[in-house]
Amino acid sequence: METFTRAVRSDCLRMIHDAKSGHPGGACSCVDILAVLYKKVLNVPLEWDKAIDFKERDRFVLSKGHASTALYATLAHCGYFSKNLLSGFRKLGSKLQGHPSSRTKLPGIEVSTGSLGQGLSIGVGIALALRLDKINSKVFVLMGDGEMQEGSVWEALMNAKAKKLTNLIVIIDKNNLQIDGLVDDVKSLEPLDEKLKAFGFDVYEIDGHNYEQIESTLLAAKNSNKLTAVIANTIKGKGVSFMENNASWHGKAPNDEELKKALEELNAK
Repeated sequence: METFTRAVRSDCLRMIHDAKSGHPGGACSCVDILAVLYKKVLNVPLEWDKAIDFKERDRFVLSKGHASTALYATLAHCGYFSKNLLSGFRKLGSKLQGHPSSRTKLPGIEVSTGSLGQGLSIGVGIALALRLDKINSKVFVLMGDGEMQEGSVWEALMNAKAKKLTNLIVIIDKNNLQIDGLVDDVKSLEPLDEKLKAFGFDVYEIDGHNYEQIESTLLAAKNSNKLTAVIANTIKGKGVSFMENNASWHGKAPNDEELKKALEELNAK
């Protein structure tokens, strides 16, 4: 898994460097979560043309859509589409837009996301529709902790509780930083675990870079009959020393020298 996630992080940085824009910090913080989801947890066939007709598939919503490179690279390395497509990131006419877009029909993308605070509402809607249609699938929504400051998130959490959506799993990439600095300084979420519990969720707190913890927790959540939220403690810019825990890398592309240094640290081939 380590080799896989290093390759994904390396491609994230290459894509952002080539496009001269993107969000390396938040992409690198959630790579391990995405890797475990797609390799160990989600029931989603690789043949996307068949997958979209497979009603029993699990659904994944990347609410923190600015971390799209992490999702694109994960999907490509898992085999959903050719890795050659990654070079088109943020280019006109490409299927790999800056935020995931279902309109491009890129294999693996369920819905368009990126307007922060809306992804969870989409996930709640999907979960409710699946239950009404008596489809036995799970909906996973990956959010950022800065995103949790949006009021619509808490409305969606309240609705999930009201509708008893036990087929919904909320994952929070808690890297403690957002574009303006520390989440605690901008608008503190604490005590996040107690707030989620007060909204009726069964809450797990894990190391978001520990593959075993991620896998065991997400599988437990998938097999649970409770509303579940997972707080994954992560490091923004994980894997690259000069990006780690550095808010300035929220939305900045590395230059040639920075990319070279980052790829060396990631042992990129």
